[in-house]
Amino acid sequence: MRKLSYLSIVLSLTGLVVGCSPSNLPGQPLTLNSRYTDEQPGLSGNGRFIAFVSDRNGSRQIVMYDLQQQRFIDLPRLNRPNAIAENPSLSYTGRYIAYIASDMGTPAIELYDRVTTRPQVLTMGYRGWIRHPSISPDGRYIVFETSRRGQWDVEVFDRGSNIELDIPDGTPVFPP
Repeated sequence: MRKLSYLSIVLSLTGLVVGCSPSNLPGQPLTLNSRYTDEQPGLSGNGRFIAFVSDRNGSRQIVMYDLQQQRFIDLPRLNRPNAIAENPSLSYTGRYIAYIASDMGTPAIELYDRVTTRPQVLTMGYRGWIRHPSISPDGRYIVFETSRRGQWDVEVFDRGSNIELDIPDGTPVFPP
């Protein structure tokens, strides 16, 4: 009976040590799944990256996870204080992230370039509500829902032909 009691204590203490390991401590989530609310996932075209909305760091923000290296990717300047970011969509290699950002209650579509680490507002001064952006694999087009005509419609935003496309091997793509 005494051995069973000793074994129970050892297993309980082991469980506490594992349960409080650095990857599970509050404020330091290092794994994809955690006790925090994670939602609205977007997957890159090559299947390597996931971007999603999370409240892991005490505020609602977009985070990005590398499935291949099993680690979070730093996204400097993406998440601004006092702004709500939602609905991330990724280009083929995850270079571009299109998402909805809302500060002062007005949503706008923004584009984040991981190479330049700069967000860009694409729908500044746009009339009507917008939601659910989705970026094309090459990063040129962004489709989204709009209420500009008093009902929900779909619009396409063309970033133009002079942008750097997000293509798998970096070779230029020429129109047919």
